[in-house]
Amino acid sequence: MRRVDQHPGVEKIDGGFCGRFLRGVHFAFLLLAALVLSACATTGSGPASGGSTGTPSSVGPQLSSAYGKPDGSDASNLSGLPNIDVVVPVFDPGLPEDSDQWEKQGIYPELRRAESNRFALKMKSALEDTGAFGSVRVVPNAMATGDLYVLGKIIRSNGEDVKINIAATDISGQQWFSKDFSHRVKQKFHSDLRNQGKDPYQPVFEKAADHIVKQLKKRDAAELAKLQDLSEIRFGASLSEETFANYLKTENGRVQLAAAPADDDPMLKRIQSIRVRDQLFIDRMQAHYAGFDAKLEKSYLVWQQQSLAEVKAARAAKRKALTQGILGGLLVVAGAVASAEADNSLGEVAGAGAVIGGAVVLGNSFQTRAEMKVHRESLAELGKSIDIDIAPQLVEFEEETAELTGDAAQQYEQWIAFLKKIYEIEATPEKTL
Repeated sequence: MRRVDQHPGVEKIDGGFCGRFLRGVHFAFLLLAALVLSACATTGSGPASGGSTGTPSSVGPQLSSAYGKPDGSDASNLSGLPNIDVVVPVFDPGLPEDSDQWEKQGIYPELRRAESNRFALKMKSALEDTGAFGSVRVVPNAMATGDLYVLGKIIRSNGEDVKINIAATDISGQQWFSKDFSHRVKQKFHSDLRNQGKDPYQPVFEKAADHIVKQLKKRDAAELAKLQDLSEIRFGASLSEETFANYLKTENGRVQLAAAPADDDPMLKRIQSIRVRDQLFIDRMQAHYAGFDAKLEKSYLVWQQQSLAEVKAARAAKRKALTQGILGGLLVVAGAVASAEADNSLGEVAGAGAVIGGAVVLGNSFQTRAEMKVHRESLAELGKSIDIDIAPQLVEFEEETAELTGDAAQQYEQWIAFLKKIYEIEATPEKTL
């Protein structure tokens, strides 16, 4: 039945199955619209509007104060400061202790272990590019000697999002800072020919390096010079505790110099000579890390590109499945309401059809979820294709030789034991090298 509203030319539908069904659909889609708008409100983006930038216009000449401001990544304002040496231990891969959590969190251990070496090398390069430090070396662990330690941990790496924690701690044990740095790779990064051969993660290491330089600028020359002296004595104590430990003291968890040997102290000069050998050994290790990264480079860049596509596809599939699930569920609800209120067989048939249609949409959402599973399995297979290979090496100092085997950390432990042997030989007057 139809009735005319009090406003001319406007008709309303009243009563019957159609009215009840449309009311059910109307309610269902209002709910769907609310959910969609809510999602848009949390994920939408667009150009910012309003707000003062401190300049009269975004175009044209700027105020004089806008020019000549040094960037945090350059070495300006560092003249007069000693060039401290930095060591970057291989990153913590961030693997949960419970291996059952690896797959649940989308972590592939072989890939993470490879990344722990690669990320340390990328951090080294970013620090060198600042021009603010002396030597920057990648080392197997924090047992190596340096003035400043840049300790990294991988929190997330999936081709699209990378997040690392960086903690800078000097040789005294004082932590300069601990901070998370993250970066999201843009969707079109790999299709831009200008990015060919570039690592899409590079910005995260540049951010971290810039922050370390800012912290360096807060230190004075005398403080940094003490760190260099402390590094030398702590290296000596690692080879001969009975000789050099007396020069050290520990207060509030920090190691400091209690005294200093004379510059012409013969034992100090022996330590300085051996430390040069240690630095040369670690310098040669840089070629090892670079060689490993060169082998990894091509496969890893392919993994990053494919993983970015997989992650985005999986997220799109998840959104599609969610939308289909909501829509299918609402159609089922609307059809059920209409069937329940129907007063004739036509209404029952139409309501049942709506229920069936909603079930079909739900079925499509389950199929989309199956596609997501394929994406995850594809990522897992990609992660298994990268592993670490470290070859044994033979070291020789004049009449003494040693073969170093195992991974980089094991080889460095053997190297330190070899250096201790060298020191003991040199400390014996009857035999010199």
